[in-house]
Amino acid sequence: AQTRKERPPASEKAKPQRSRCPADMVSIWGGFCIDRHEAYVAIMLPGGQLRRHSPFEPIDEKTKNIKALNRRGRMPQAYISRDQAELACKNAGKRLCSDEEWVTACKGKKPTAWPYGEEHKPGRCNDQGISSFNLYFGKDGKEALEGAYTWDNLNDPRLNKPKGTCAPSGRFSKCKNSFKVYDMVGNLHEWTADASGTLRGRV
Repeated sequence: AQTRKERPPASEKAKPQRSRCPADMVSIWGGFCIDRHEAYVAIMLPGGQLRRHSPFEPIDEKTKNIKALNRRGRMPQAYISRDQAELACKNAGKRLCSDEEWVTACKGKKPTAWPYGEEHKPGRCNDQGISSFNLYFGKDGKEALEGAYTWDNLNDPRLNKPKGTCAPSGRFSKCKNSFKVYDMVGNLHEWTADASGTLRGRV
């Protein structure tokens, strides 16, 4: 998820301010804006044109002209490093959420264990699928092999293609919180701005 500052942070108990966020973002307590959907990536071309990058392919580390966008129904970008995600957000005039911001946005206006309430509801979010990593690199399809977590394996284009893995942003229409932010549980992991590389959102 991407954020951008809206105005000085407000207390969680304060009433939400009138939103100054772009149409593809929502206001979190009047303090910052966050993308409504998980982001996909486009390549910025000369003349302002954009060419979509495959969400199932890694992005070359030398590629700097990447831009993060978000829209319901688009497959979100996997196979992206924390630094690349940060760059893509910067090129969109945004930034990565801090870890605290991400958690605040996920919990909703009245903090709950899940974005939609206190009890887990199977099928509400894309969190009931298979481990495609274990499918391809695990022992008998169950347990990941020691040493299997290599850069190449983690960026294998097959990983998010099997049914029950990644879904287009917003496909699980009930997987939203009271801020109306989608897919903060399940679907893809999401990078936060933590320099050590923190991933959020996958259970």
